[in-house]
Amino acid sequence: MAVGRFMAYTMVDLCWKLSVCFFCYQVVSGRVKREGHYVAAVYEHESILSPNPTALVDRRSALELMGRNLDIYEQQVVAAARQVLQRLSCMALKNKIFLVANLGTKQPCEHMDPHCPADGRYQFNTNVAFNDDGMLVATYRKHNLYFEYAFDTPPEPDYKLFDTPFAGKFGMFTCFDILFFEPAVNLIRQYNLKQVVYPTAWMNQLPLLSAVEFQQAFATAFNVNILAANIHHPTLGMTGSGIYTPVKSFIYHNMESYGGKLIVAEIPVITTDYKTNLESKERFRENVHHSCETFTSPSTDDQVCFKERQETPDRISEEGNEQLPPTFYAEMMYDNYTFVPLWGEKGELQVCANTLCCYLTYQRAVLTDELYALGVFDGLHTVHGTYYVQACALVKCGGLSFSTCGQEVTDATALIDFQLWGNMSTPYIFPLLLTSGITLDFADHMGWKNNHYFISKNRTSSGLLTAAVYGRWYEKD
Repeated sequence: MAVGRFMAYTMVDLCWKLSVCFFCYQVVSGRVKREGHYVAAVYEHESILSPNPTALVDRRSALELMGRNLDIYEQQVVAAARQVLQRLSCMALKNKIFLVANLGTKQPCEHMDPHCPADGRYQFNTNVAFNDDGMLVATYRKHNLYFEYAFDTPPEPDYKLFDTPFAGKFGMFTCFDILFFEPAVNLIRQYNLKQVVYPTAWMNQLPLLSAVEFQQAFATAFNVNILAANIHHPTLGMTGSGIYTPVKSFIYHNMESYGGKLIVAEIPVITTDYKTNLESKERFRENVHHSCETFTSPSTDDQVCFKERQETPDRISEEGNEQLPPTFYAEMMYDNYTFVPLWGEKGELQVCANTLCCYLTYQRAVLTDELYALGVFDGLHTVHGTYYVQACALVKCGGLSFSTCGQEVTDATALIDFQLWGNMSTPYIFPLLLTSGITLDFADHMGWKNNHYFISKNRTSSGLLTAAVYGRWYEKD
């Protein structure tokens, strides 16, 4: 077995807003420790910013600022080296490491090119990858820009990957790319990728799009390992890095204090192809026709069974002649969700919007003074990006009034057993399970059943913040 080491850092990742002299560095490193595994390290860096990020500066000032960040970068490389028993103190050639850097690049263009900017050059937000011989082996130009006005979108999506002796092929994309089919999903599908390097400068948005929450969901949905390094700037809402496998994560999220954080973990090399995994899901959807089917988790003997409820939310419940909870509307993630509240210690709920109906059975361990609601959204999201979402979400509300449902909440105490499912129209489903303090939990069961996607959990590890099936209907973007 070859011994491989891997490192990635970002020099300019402007997922939030372009600043000409915004230099930031994230470190990801790895080497093989035992057969079928490799050790990865992710460093969430608190970058030193220009005091006036929108102003142009001269080359000397820019290099000085870069140097100050590089000093911190080198310190963290040494710290990483101590935990993986190898000295990773220098760059790719000197220490035989794999390295990915994100930086701004320029490409001259002719004025005959109808898309050529007035200054005669394209500027791209670019990832570059070097192998352990120091050779440039791949470049990737970010496709989905996020208010990065000084960067251009490449004419076609880049599908770039590089090979390693310790974990096979690695793909790479950047920040906002993770929400779109091109190039992230198509890259994984075309090349059956199992390892992804992901530099980002992600602003957390609860309850559905915090950095660690969605990074984990992506790893689970596509059965890949993700090495994700975010920027640490709590005042900008930026934190959340991790090393993710489909079933386990090693994360850092800290909005309270400043300073970087190094994460080191040994993770297995994934052998199951995503394409095979997706095809099996599609066959499973097509072959299940009964009103109630059981599903046995490969890791347990527990079974899950659910039925599609027939009653509408405003019908009188047949059990106890009690009025079912009312539906209401509230804004969540800038979208208008239809909600129904969770009342009582246990219950069964249904809520629908457009073509999507969401269903929930739940039981609380203890009835707490916290309001939860089941929400549904089936439509085009148009704020800070345009993309089609289908979502069934169980969320803790910000207070005890309906208007607080959908607000950002970080702490909860309620431990809830639940089964959540919906008749999703897209196969691209991201299972979200977020608990108190922005920590991650994992569903006991998930998958397709009777043309519905479901997740279930018996007793969350801590208070529940969000449990959701978040679908991306890429064709309707």
